[in-house]
Amino acid sequence: MADDNLPPSPLVIIASSGTGGDMQPFIALAQGLQQRGRRVLLLVPGWQEAVAQASKLPYRTFGSAEEGQAMLGNPGLWDERKGWGVVWNGLVPHLGAVRDIVQGLPDDEACVVLCHPILVPMAALARSVRPDLRIVAAYLAPSNLCSSHDFLTAGSLRIPAWVPLAWRQALWRMIHRAMIDPVLLPGLNGARAQHGLPPEAHFFGHMLAAPDASLGLFPAWFAAPQADWPPHFAQADFTAAAMPGAAALPPELERFLGEGKPPIVFTPGTGHQHAQRYFSIALDVLRRLGRRGLFLTPHAAQVPQHLPAGVLWQAHAPFAALLPRMAAVVHHGGIGTSADAFRAGIPQLIVPFAYDQFDNGWRAKRLGVGEVLLAKRLSAGRMQRQLARLLAAPEVRLACGEVARRMGQGLESARLLDHVEAALAV
Repeated sequence: MADDNLPPSPLVIIASSGTGGDMQPFIALAQGLQQRGRRVLLLVPGWQEAVAQASKLPYRTFGSAEEGQAMLGNPGLWDERKGWGVVWNGLVPHLGAVRDIVQGLPDDEACVVLCHPILVPMAALARSVRPDLRIVAAYLAPSNLCSSHDFLTAGSLRIPAWVPLAWRQALWRMIHRAMIDPVLLPGLNGARAQHGLPPEAHFFGHMLAAPDASLGLFPAWFAAPQADWPPHFAQADFTAAAMPGAAALPPELERFLGEGKPPIVFTPGTGHQHAQRYFSIALDVLRRLGRRGLFLTPHAAQVPQHLPAGVLWQAHAPFAALLPRMAAVVHHGGIGTSADAFRAGIPQLIVPFAYDQFDNGWRAKRLGVGEVLLAKRLSAGRMQRQLARLLAAPEVRLACGEVARRMGQGLESARLLDHVEAALAV
């Protein structure tokens, strides 16, 4: 029998921002925690409100749909040098969102925060009203941990294994001082000053050090633990994305799949609105290879008009049901798409534009299941050659099978949630 005198379990504020690959893992964790009897509250950007509504979870939003659309419409969002600034400038006016929630709670109501790393500065501002607030950062991919030991790429610049550790550390310092801190620190420290908090000297240093614990939502075979990862770090596994609604494929897509050999699927990510050239090249490559194709994007305007019978456009499709029936996937290197392709056991051609996409792509190549073609070097000839090799190489098929087997041996959902609850100390 429950003891009515026991205080309620802490409210778990789960905050994320970004496109579908950033949102769905946090929603999946929130749903799992709620099923365990935890009180959860989602915090999402206003332009992702439909996703929050579909989750059936209690939620709050920050910012407007118009602000989100302006960000998505900015071509700089997908520039490896400008992207961080575009994302951060969209967050700066709303850095008080977690603080507002915490301040509105009764003084005796316990709460903890589980958040996307980019929202750690937002969560840390809430310590101006609750200094002992526990914050846990959940890393979907390893690149934002800024390890000098397992440093594969600095944006599109490949870092060879022979580069000495001291040089790698110096390169990180240069990147932060020259490209990150001048752009991101003014907004961060302006918000901190408003709430009586001291300034931070380094943006990523703050992001890595402010949480009480950090959680890696990726397995060690994808990125092994490193000596310079944050203290109190626990490594778990990829999450299975939450999928609102039925996971069945649309009838039109089912018919298309039944009409011929497995197609190649192309997607630049759900948030990418500037991929006209990407899809134009993809159509040319399909003609050259004599293959069928599937174009996935919710932004129809960037898809070539009058597609041939062997090429279909769809706004959305559940990857868990779709990818096992594909010959290969060509994508941007988002961690969610990468993990879904690992699970499906199919080859990947990664065309990274910005953020963690470069690092994710080189890790897939290191596993033997993919190739990397930088977006700034994208051409029909290069894409054709790399796809042809991926589709023909028996060693790639073997590696894909091995990685799919590893995915099948991953943490069960219950054990993954155990890791989350342990990090939250609930």
